[in-house]
Amino acid sequence: LEKLEKIFKNKTILITGHTGFKGSWLSLWLTRLGAKVIGLSDDIPTEPSNFDVNDISSLVEDH
Repeated sequence: LEKLEKIFKNKTILITGHTGFKGSWLSLWLTRLGAKVIGLSDDIPTEPSNFDVNDISSLVEDH
């Protein structure tokens, strides 16, 4: 994980589909590695969603 932290720390990453299952997990991991995540997506696709359950909207810039 240290190598990944060196790569992503203080980087800005744009993720499309960040409210979906894979995109929400990717958003969560990247924020934990120190990246600033900007997400672009349509409505949340499922209920309940991983995006809501893990409160990922508080970690990313959501559009």
